[in-house]
Amino acid sequence: MTGKGLDARFGRLWAASTLSALGSGMATVAAPLYAAARSDDPLVVAAAAGAAWLPWLLFALPGGVLADRLDRRRLMVVIDWVRVVALVSLGAAMLAGRAGIPLLYAVLFVVNTGEIVFRSASQAMLPTLVPTSRLERANGWLGGGTTLAQGMLAGPLGGFLFVLAESLPFLVNAGTYALSAVLVALIAGSYRGGGEAVPSAARSVRAEIGAGFRFLLGQRLLRAMAVLIGLLNLTLTAAMAVLVLLATQRLGLDSVGYGLLFTSMSVGGLLGAVVGDRLIARVTPTWTVRVGLLVEAGLHLALAASTSAWLVGFALFAFGVHGALWGIVFHSLRQRLTPSELRGRVGATTLFIAAGGNCAGALLGGVVAGTFGLTAPYWAGFVVAVAVSAATWRVFDRSAVVAAYAGTAPRQPVTSGGDG
Repeated sequence: MTGKGLDARFGRLWAASTLSALGSGMATVAAPLYAAARSDDPLVVAAAAGAAWLPWLLFALPGGVLADRLDRRRLMVVIDWVRVVALVSLGAAMLAGRAGIPLLYAVLFVVNTGEIVFRSASQAMLPTLVPTSRLERANGWLGGGTTLAQGMLAGPLGGFLFVLAESLPFLVNAGTYALSAVLVALIAGSYRGGGEAVPSAARSVRAEIGAGFRFLLGQRLLRAMAVLIGLLNLTLTAAMAVLVLLATQRLGLDSVGYGLLFTSMSVGGLLGAVVGDRLIARVTPTWTVRVGLLVEAGLHLALAASTSAWLVGFALFAFGVHGALWGIVFHSLRQRLTPSELRGRVGATTLFIAAGGNCAGALLGGVVAGTFGLTAPYWAGFVVAVAVSAATWRVFDRSAVVAAYAGTAPRQPVTSGGDG
């Protein structure tokens, strides 16, 4: 389906992931629309985003433990069916005129809690589905499917369905999760983490989370990339939180033009995902990471200094390409360096760090812009990007990355950490 070395099992995982992303994107668009139709209180409307983000901070780490304890394929199937039940319940309540904002928030909380565990299990399962030499291509296809479905199709489709009937985006989302569950169930094989010498019941969740943290901290490349993603997510989300003000007040764009800025970033992300494995092989993972850091700094500089909508649109396009390439390199490095029995926890730890940066950035952007001026978050982002580029430039030297790809990089011993 997707190239040499990617068989029907991967094709089913890709289709399931892409369908889930489409449905999740539609619900993400419809949720604030539903809240806004019932309340003009900004706090009530914004709480929809909070209900979606909070599970990432609460359950990312325990979700990684589940992904390592259980068969990952079966766990993903169960999660999808739980989400189907939650969304069908919400849709039915809407059709009956009995749905309220509290029910909406509760369902968003359940759905996003499931998304965390589903994603951890999926990323941990991938290296057993494809040859190691094809991890870049597989991660690129997964990222591209998500970008296309969630970043480009879900927005207009979710808005259109909401106009037809408020319940439709949520019921269609339930359908995508049901199809995802069927596709994942059709993937043959067992996908336990393996290497477990101690029965699951005898280990504490805290001890297992600690083992994932210790492994990540013991890997220089993975540790550096996780910290980078946390810091850069903080500044990026702070910047994006007030982008609508920058677009209208400095760039002179209307709502359509503002939406096109995000479209340009999604197009860049899709292009990066499609050509990512070949481009990374040509320029090397080392320079993919290093140039990406410069692109990140350039985006913040363009947003801070430019009044040209065309230049900002191009900067966002370049950032989309960079984001896709970075995702491919980081996921592939982590999957190569992490033992199977720890992949769920190490992946979940990086999701937790990334989500922490996103949540803090969402709060920080408005505060900084309101206190120091509209362009202040972008200047701050530029300074942080330049600083982390300088601090980590040597970490991603060619020899270290080559050793990681060859499987000869030093590894932290895997320990259970006791019962904590």
